Amino acid sequence: MGMIIDGKKVALEVKEEIRNFVNMRKNNGLRVPSIVSILVGNDGGSVFYINNQEKIATSLGVDFKKLLLEENISEDHLINEIERLNNDDNVDGIILQLPLPKGMNEKKVINTISSYKDIDCLTYENQGKLYCGEKVFLPCTPNSVVTLLDKYEIKLEGKNVVVIGRSNIVGKPVAQLLLNKNATVTICHSRTKNLQEICKNADVIVVAIGRANYLNEDFVNENSIVIDVGTSSLNGKITGDVNFERVSDKVKMITPVPGGVGALTTTLLIKNSCEALENNEN
Repeated sequence: MGMIIDGKKVALEVKEEIRNFVNMRKNNGLRVPSIVSILVGNDGGSVFYINNQEKIATSLGVDFKKLLLEENISEDHLINEIERLNNDDNVDGIILQLPLPKGMNEKKVINTISSYKDIDCLTYENQGKLYCGEKVFLPCTPNSVVTLLDKYEIKLEGKNVVVIGRSNIVGKPVAQLLLNKNATVTICHSRTKNLQEICKNADVIVVAIGRANYLNEDFVNENSIVIDVGTSSLNGKITGDVNFERVSDKVKMITPVPGGVGALTTTLLIKNSCEALENNEN
């Protein structure tokens, strides 16, 4: 079997970095990072995610508050709440759970968030900075991919990397982060021809298409490094975009699902709040 890239292990290392930062602040009589996460309505996935954010943040000593709003609130009400948080000097990071209820202009609401507090890198301003190579909060799922590769000392410079998926949340930003590492990046998608052949010639394959067990042994070679970003529910189990059983014996390295990319994402989001606090003080 190929080496397992352990997201849980890396998450523990990053959590220790956050815990040390928070303890240093406390020991010096300084304020700790503060996050407000906004949930409109009661979408099941969003409820799970916001509770997980709270669990991790509080375990690390980060101040975390949930702003729970009724599904039928007006768009203006939500925007006013965000602007109130923008103007609160004791709030470092604002997280908005998506999707928003139907009828709301999601883009307008997202772009109300101050770029200085947009620790999820959702606003146009921060996304623009990302693609221009400027310093910015890194979006947590793409950052999780790159962080895992870094922690396992996988050199990307000059390597051929294939990203399967072109979403604004994962595919496009992870491609940009890989380009920043001087990788040669090919973005593929559902309309790509000869996808198996393209993947077989890649050094690293990042799969983010939301199709359970899509990538099988026909896409890889013995030196492939496979990063699975997918999470789907299949027969009551969380399953990735990669058929782990069929692929893991055929490749050099692979992330599991669960326990891979997803195990790290929320921790990196919390870490962004530490950066936001330092930025806001400087």
